[in-house]
Formats: sequence, C-alpha cells, structure tokens
Amino acid sequence: MNLVIYARYSSHSQTEQSIEGQLQTCYEFAKNNGHIVIGEYIDRAQSGTTDSRAEFQRMIADSDKHTFEAVLVYQLDRFARNRYDSAINKAKLKKNGVRVISARENISDDASGILVEGVLESMAEYYSAELSQKIRRGMDINAEKCLSNGSNPGLGYYVDEERRFHVDPEGAAVVREIFEMYASGKTVAEITKYLNAKQVKTSLGKEFNKNSLHRLLRNKRYIGYYIYKDTETPGGMPRIIEDELFERVQHILDRNKKAPARSRGKEEYLLTTKLFCGYCREMMTGYGGTGKSGRAYHYYACNNFKRRKCGKKVVNKEKIENRIVLECCKLLTDSNIERIASAVADVCKAEQDTSVIRRIKLAIQEADTAIENLWKALERGQAVDMITERIEKRKQEKAELQGQLAIEMRKQVTLTLPQVRAFLYALKCGDIDDENTKRGIINIFLRATYLYDDRMTLIFNGGERPITLDDILLDEIEEQLEGAMSSHTECSPLVADAPP
Repeated sequence: MNLVIYARYSSHSQTEQSIEGQLQTCYEFAKNNGHIVIGEYIDRAQSGTTDSRAEFQRMIADSDKHTFEAVLVYQLDRFARNRYDSAINKAKLKKNGVRVISARENISDDASGILVEGVLESMAEYYSAELSQKIRRGMDINAEKCLSNGSNPGLGYYVDEERRFHVDPEGAAVVREIFEMYASGKTVAEITKYLNAKQVKTSLGKEFNKNSLHRLLRNKRYIGYYIYKDTETPGGMPRIIEDELFERVQHILDRNKKAPARSRGKEEYLLTTKLFCGYCREMMTGYGGTGKSGRAYHYYACNNFKRRKCGKKVVNKEKIENRIVLECCKLLTDSNIERIASAVADVCKAEQDTSVIRRIKLAIQEADTAIENLWKALERGQAVDMITERIEKRKQEKAELQGQLAIEMRKQVTLTLPQVRAFLYALKCGDIDDENTKRGIINIFLRATYLYDDRMTLIFNGGERPITLDDILLDEIEEQLEGAMSSHTECSPLVADAPP
C-alpha cells in the first residue's frame, strides 16, 4: 500500500529532533508492514489544536490526486488533538479513499474513542445539513424578493449592496452581440473563437467554450425572468434581450440539438475504506457498470482483482451494504446508546477547555487583576494621568482576549448527553433504507469487514471480538452479479465516485 507520512511538533517542549524520531518510527512501521512511503508532510512548531497547518492542509488537498491510500502518523495526536477536527479531516480523506494509520497505536484510539469519533463525524454531518436548511430558508426569502443569493449574477449583470440586480452596460453589449451572431447563423465554434480572440471573458473570468456559450444562450434571465430552483418569476430581472430574438435563438438551438449522451450515474459507496478482501487483505473499491441490456450494476471489487492478482468475486453493492447495516443495527441497544452518549458527552465537555482556551482565560484573569491593582493605585492618588492611560490599555487588551476566547469557544463541539442520545435513537428508529441513516450507522459502528466468497468477518468499533457470518445470504449477495460481470466485454465502465 502506498502511503505518506505526516509528522508534527509543537513549539512547546519539543524540538526539531522530535521530527526525526517520528519519521524513524514511521519508516520502521511501513517497512515491517510492507507499505511504500511515497512522500512526507512535516509541520514544524505547529499546534495540533487547530488544523490550520500549511503541510497538513497540503496533504488533505493532495489526497484528491489519489496517489496514496493512507496517512501514517507517529501517533494520532500528531494528526489532531481535537476530535471534531480529526473527524472532519478524516472524513475528507475517506472520500478520497485514504485512511489514517498510527505507527504506535492500534489502528485508532481505544474502543470508546473510535465510537466517539464515529458519532462526532455523523453528528457533524447532521448539523451541517441542519445549517443548510437554515441557509435555504434565507435563500427562499431572498428569492421571493427577486434578490441575489450570492451566486454569480451572470454576464451583463451586477449586484448592489442591497442584493438587487442591475444591467452592466459593457457586459450587456457582449450578450446582445452573442445572441445576434447566433441568430444570424454563426456556429457555436465560430462565436467561441471570435470571443476568445477578442479576449472576452465569461462572468467567471474564463475563456468561452461550447458549454458556457450554450448556458448563456439558454439563460432566461436575459428576457427578465428571475429563476430560483424550479420557479420562474417574469419581470424579476432587468431585461437585456427582446423576446423575439431570444425565441429565434431557442428555435435554432433546438433544431441543432443532438441526442444527449447517456448520463453517468453517481453512487455513494458507504463501505469505502471499511471493506477488505478476506484473501489478500486489499481494500475493495466501489464501481459501476452497465450490461448489454442497459441495466446498471453497482458493486465492490478487490483492488487486486482489477490487477488480476486475486480471484475474489465482485459483490453487489446494495445487498452487502444492507446486510452489514442490519448487523450494525443490532448494536443500537438501549444500554449501548446510553454508554455511547455518555462517552461522547464526556469527551465534548473535557475538550471545551483546551490548552489554548485555558491560556486565554488565564490572560484575562491577569488583565482583571492588573486593572484592579491600577484602580487601587488611582484611589491612592498616584500619577493619575499615567494610571488612567494604563487602565485603558489593559481594558483594550482584555477586550481583544475576550474576542479570541469567543473565537476559540465557537470551534468547540458542545454536544450534550440528551442531544447525542436523541441522535442515536433517531438512527435506531430511522428508515433503514435511507442513505443518511445507513451512512451514520456504518460510520459509528463498523471498523472493518473482511469479505470472503463464503463468509465475512465484521470488526466493530468497541467490540470485544470479530464476528463471522457464514450463511446463504452471501451467495445471494454475489449471484446477481456473476452473469453480468463474468466478462468485461459485457459491461461498459461507469465510473462512480467512491464516495462522491
């Protein structure tokens, strides 16, 4: 497995030599486990209480390139000390098929810690969705007034401070020219070439291409329609093009329209980074395909199967996911919910007072003490002007510290026991076919699944021992795909992000 090493030392009580020790341990771990190190990311004198670290962020961004499958750290506190930041950044890596490995610890934190991380990750997603709903409500209100919701206004328009749309004369002239050229018989290729030769840019500041030109020519904003979701409001936008010219262009576009290409489906593969081949221990990756009949198939395949190094059969995506979710649901007992909720709440409470927050609070206390002493000196009649100036300076320092404290407190996760308990019961009682419910259950409880052709072994977060399932359902999971996937000639590649 290709992996990269991430190393970090903080400015407190650690030195440059700390990096060398971390790297040595990581390289030994990689060698002993047959991994290949393809790069290093090192942050020097950087605190782990925040993820605002240059090399750390570069590593997260580089995971998009899919050149490595894991990040190896000396121990997990090198990755992040804040569980919320850890969960969020691990989720970003997970979307790119990358997991975090500790050279000194067993896969991750202790059993309770793994459960906590899964709950935090799932709840972060829940609250993100809740925030999205609030944002959408605000956008709905703006839309009722035909105001901008912050998106690009489009070529020919600008937005004022009150979010109202206005015609940009220079851009509007370009829009009219484009419509008139197309209506007169010019092709999209000719117009694109003409605009780029004149260095005319789109509203995003990019060169024109056939897609951007088609979008412009189809945009009903130019005849005064305010468009939000599926609702069109006539007269909601200032008009740039007359109806007759716009309709003439639409007629030509429809006449020249070709049959649309088959759309590529996108599927979320919930077991990404958690499903492994039982025979060769390689990760199983989500893929999709279409048979000759046009039917879509979604499945997991061993990475070595693709390289023709393993004979593990491919497995039906939906059925293997549903079977594993059912097993995970058995862990959502009342007693487990209470235990997990209590552990999560305890961790959140403990992390509300980080070293950064303690330092700021101590500085505020020192400022209060200094101000009090200065007032006492003032009461004794000592150097009134100088003391008054120092009091004001101290008050200003205190105000700045309180601002810093507010920022740090907003970064903290403040989940209470009732909130976590309610979230877990919502998963327990939720629709088992809902993707969000399944994703939450898998994130919280499943650490890994090792899949064979006749059985599978599940390793749960917080579980005392692996559970092996050996029954006819595995045959059912695989049999539907055997005919469709027996020959690569019968299946065209339908690349699906894993996960999207």
